[in-house]
Amino acid sequence: MTDDNKPVQARNFVGGAWTTPSAEGRPVENPATGEEFGEVRFSTESDVDDAVSAAAEAFESWRRTPIEDRLQPLFRYKQLLEEHQDELARELVREHGKALSEARGEIRRGIENVEVACGAPTMMQAGHLQHAAPDIDETAVRKPLGVFAAITPFNFPAMIPLWFLPYAVATGNTFVLKPSERNPFTPTKLVELAHEAGFPEGVVSLVHGDKTAVDALCSHPDVAGISFVGSTPIARHVYETAASHGKRVQAQGGAKNHVVVTANADLDTAVEGTVGSAFANTGQRCLANPVAVVEDGIYDEFAERLVERAGEVVVGDGLDEETEMGPLTTGAHRESIIDAIDAATESGATLLLDGREAEVPDGGHFLGPTVFGDVSPDSTLARDELFGPVLALVRVADFDEALSVVNASEFGNAASLFTTSGGEAQRFRHEADAGNLGVNVGTAAPMAFFHFGGAKASFFGDLHAQGDDAIRFYTDETVYIERWPDA
Repeated sequence: MTDDNKPVQARNFVGGAWTTPSAEGRPVENPATGEEFGEVRFSTESDVDDAVSAAAEAFESWRRTPIEDRLQPLFRYKQLLEEHQDELARELVREHGKALSEARGEIRRGIENVEVACGAPTMMQAGHLQHAAPDIDETAVRKPLGVFAAITPFNFPAMIPLWFLPYAVATGNTFVLKPSERNPFTPTKLVELAHEAGFPEGVVSLVHGDKTAVDALCSHPDVAGISFVGSTPIARHVYETAASHGKRVQAQGGAKNHVVVTANADLDTAVEGTVGSAFANTGQRCLANPVAVVEDGIYDEFAERLVERAGEVVVGDGLDEETEMGPLTTGAHRESIIDAIDAATESGATLLLDGREAEVPDGGHFLGPTVFGDVSPDSTLARDELFGPVLALVRVADFDEALSVVNASEFGNAASLFTTSGGEAQRFRHEADAGNLGVNVGTAAPMAFFHFGGAKASFFGDLHAQGDDAIRFYTDETVYIERWPDA
């Protein structure tokens, strides 16, 4: 709150200046306490047009700026992010609720993308071939395309904007960020630091808003492409809308990932990895593994040990250093998870650990880890994305059946395998149908120098976030064919 007791207001950043969005918005609350500490107004189509127009104007000079000069503010940006890492982490906890250790890790993963994007002079180099034909040389050159927009989600409001911003500007494009309205202040701080780093006016812009802003960006004639992360229905909408207006699109959707635990697994590693994957970030992440597919021979022991460990997870305010799992981001989302737990229980699912009965602080949107046993792989609990701290255990006869369960999912974001068998690991690598695979790794999160995978209903597009895919998404190759008769 400000000195006059008015909520802090999130602002747009357009053409190098802070502005107030035109439409009514919503309050911003601390999910650990329920306290409303800020508000975010929403951008109209006119507000979005102002931002895109400023970015389009800035593109004309930014694209001609030598790449070494384009990288100088990016180097400063990395330094500023590191200097303000703790401040960013605490703001992130306040408006999202995740544990402080998770917030610090999220920001670190974002900074890694800035580091990788600083390698753009090498990654943007295409190819040259002398004598491609008689007396002809051919050269491919990567060029920026214009204004790119990113529409980013509530669950990683610091990291995911940094999947896109550094690569877009390093390659010579200009960039407009539309973050989630649930937690607008962390992305606002990212843009404040980008401004401090010295990017020219219009190169980095920020618009807050809801579906009106999203649709305005997806249809704006001066936007060359859209990067999106969110639920599958909205990812499909963004992909179809933007593509119908001739734009490049990379749209990361939802997930229902699996961890497979075979009879050959080290159970200590498997239990710890499964608990960490299912309940970190309160289950609100597209790389969580909310379904554990366990071979019958070790199922009972694994379930017993997992329930014991899950029951030890410390639930509380994310700013407490002892907290392992914070609240859900909104009261409405908490109620939707409780409704799903109620429905599964009423349908006969075996409840092994009831998060509704966990000891949690008063006043926030807390829910403890919840575990169901002997869940049918065809059930809603095992098929549909809940995005909360609910883990379903599925019993299978063998590794073949486990692979069948994984591959039957409509989603294909990630999957993990716990085993000590090289043969099982090799089969999993080649046969599991998901974009990010981990062996003896609870969460298959790729480093910034690899692209972030995704398949089936978890991704719409061709080129993913991070690494070489990001460079290719934000540029297009022009091929020059030269013949000099007098040479």
